[in-house]
Amino acid sequence: MSAGERDIVKELMNMGIEREIAELMAEEFSVSELNVGRDELLAAGIEEYYADDILKILGIEEGGEVKFSDIELRVNRSSLPEKLKAELKDKLRAVRRELSREKLDSILNRVEREYENAKVEPREAVGIVAAQSIGEPGTQMTLRTFHYAGVGAIYITLGLPRIIEIVDARRKPSTPAMKVRLMGEYASDRHRAEMLAMEIEETHIRDVAKVESSTEDMCIMIYPNKRELSRRGIEEREVRDKIKSMDMPIQESEDGKLKIYTRNNSYHELLRLEERVSNMLVRGIEGIRRAIVRKSPDGEYMLYTEGSALKKISKIEGVDFSRTTTNNIAEIAEVLGIEAARNAIIDEMMNTLEEQGLDVDARHVTLIADAMTVEGEVKQIGRHGLAGEKASVLSRAAFEVTVDNLLEAAIHGEIDELKGVTENVIVGQPIRLGTGAVELVAKNYGELR
Repeated sequence: MSAGERDIVKELMNMGIEREIAELMAEEFSVSELNVGRDELLAAGIEEYYADDILKILGIEEGGEVKFSDIELRVNRSSLPEKLKAELKDKLRAVRRELSREKLDSILNRVEREYENAKVEPREAVGIVAAQSIGEPGTQMTLRTFHYAGVGAIYITLGLPRIIEIVDARRKPSTPAMKVRLMGEYASDRHRAEMLAMEIEETHIRDVAKVESSTEDMCIMIYPNKRELSRRGIEEREVRDKIKSMDMPIQESEDGKLKIYTRNNSYHELLRLEERVSNMLVRGIEGIRRAIVRKSPDGEYMLYTEGSALKKISKIEGVDFSRTTTNNIAEIAEVLGIEAARNAIIDEMMNTLEEQGLDVDARHVTLIADAMTVEGEVKQIGRHGLAGEKASVLSRAAFEVTVDNLLEAAIHGEIDELKGVTENVIVGQPIRLGTGAVELVAKNYGELR
């Protein structure tokens, strides 16, 4: 590269053009030729997107259709959030050839105006609005508890009971379930997916053998079911090894029947031993009662499970843990952290509302999720959570256990600042939100001079 070309590269880089593009331009054009049009830049091998940017940087603006750089520049100058800017750019680029500069400006002005109108006014009672916006549609929700997910009859709680579960921050949902995504050959081969399902589905001794108690011999008799063992891919040896690990007196017959004797002749111990043997886990993950294989909309095989064990499923070969989900929010918080739990609350509530055909703005749900997780743990909206931790005595008393709250506050000499909505309504004062947030102090005319 000659000294003149190096000078051109330096000048172009000072204008904000990338070195690679600047070097390409220096090879094709001299300084006096840098007023060339868009077609010459494209002919030099510069991409359309960069060509528009270069013309804009050099101050050379061509008439005619809207360029990519016009969209980029004008959207970036707007006061919209970055996420909206990115979405708007994608949509405008798709219809670029149908736009004029006037239409582009009109669209941007309209979007900015709508965005400003959608903003919350200062001192708006967002908590009350969020509660009303979810509470009112909640009265229209059905009370049906179960939903049939495909042919395999996996039931999950939906409707109002599910919303109540979420806001109560239940440690364990009534119908825990997971959607386990697979990777590699497991996602494309149904047989391998079914084998994986059998591997994670919990299998107890009672599922693959007949367990009976004999009061005559004071023992537990186990009759392995060879057909069921074969179907589940389990060998009799695995069942025997599991039983022998109990460290109890065991007798094995030639036909495969096993007898386990109690250490003493107590009938109660015999019953406890029968229950213990029946519930022994031979294979699978404790808590995953069933697992069925289904084909997802994108053509991959995936597993639907009845029961949830997010931490244990992450260690199974063939499972794509990054795309695996559960409806157990407490488990998500424990395994993946509080941010993941917040997102799960939003997704679960929005999916439940949408399934019922109810249109609730996501910002109301987001506010509730933020309030439940802001302190680093998932807290319920109730007297053991958010409502019970309010600073206002009257607000706590108005929610539940009125006498206990007032008595406790009186014993400790608590003071209510009357800053919230509930307490001001109780004492008959205007609430300090909206127009009630503004206080005017009038001075005499003489004091103003």
